[in-house]
Amino acid sequence: MYRAIAANKRNTWVIMAFFVVLIAGLGYVFDLYFSGGGTGVVFYGVLIGALAYVVIQYYAAGKQALSMAGAKPITKADNPRLYRIVENLAITTGLPMPKVYIVDDPAPNAFATGRDPEHAAVAATTGLLEIMDDSELEGVMAHEMAHVKNFDIRVTTIVFGLVVVIGLLADVLARMAFFGGMRRNNGGGHPLILVVGILAMILAPLLAALIQAAVSRQREYLADATGALTTRHPEALASALQKLGEYGRPLKKQQASMAHLWMADPIQPGVIDRMFQTHPPIRDRVARLLENKARF
Repeated sequence: MYRAIAANKRNTWVIMAFFVVLIAGLGYVFDLYFSGGGTGVVFYGVLIGALAYVVIQYYAAGKQALSMAGAKPITKADNPRLYRIVENLAITTGLPMPKVYIVDDPAPNAFATGRDPEHAAVAATTGLLEIMDDSELEGVMAHEMAHVKNFDIRVTTIVFGLVVVIGLLADVLARMAFFGGMRRNNGGGHPLILVVGILAMILAPLLAALIQAAVSRQREYLADATGALTTRHPEALASALQKLGEYGRPLKKQQASMAHLWMADPIQPGVIDRMFQTHPPIRDRVARLLENKARF
């Protein structure tokens, strides 16, 4: 457990460093295009912008994820059932009380986000609240609180921010490739930008999926185990997972960039999606819980 938490903290910085290196490389290409150099003003401007973005994402990605999901904050008076379950779990685990949100969506699901336990938030959909009994809902929220306790939220929140910016960069490069950008050499687009733009359109989605896959499936297994250990009721979480499998459907606001944040895959997977799934199969998660229930 403690090794996993330490690894999550290390992985946050590794992923952020990878992002800065990626942006520096793109900055070099932009500089070649705009100034014909490679280490000029544009290069340093892009690099400084990347560093600033990393800092901003560290503090803002959690709120951004909640906004993209359409999550609304609640108080105990708004939904006493959900709020009290989260409150009791926070007391049991010794964690600060996270902010609680509800997503108005019939698809049953939940997620946690934030940079650390002191700035965490958990969210559940209206569909989840409708189909789960109290013990199952407690199991689901214990799973999400486990992500908070294990510092999974820091890694997944940063990954969410990186996936978003990769999509934006791919769009910019594609536009520069096909429309010539802000500058043309001898009336034609720079061939390097054309090549990079086309490659970005092809590779950016794959790169985003690989970054999401870096959020190991083992984190879901660990959160299941931690949640079951918290409630001492693995059968309830197993039952909740089975319901997620039976009643699962795509969310109304499908965001591939934050698919790894949810408890169950929020997007109906196709052939390619299954190659890069960030979640282990629900049947495997249920089997692990039931096989090890005597240990919880």
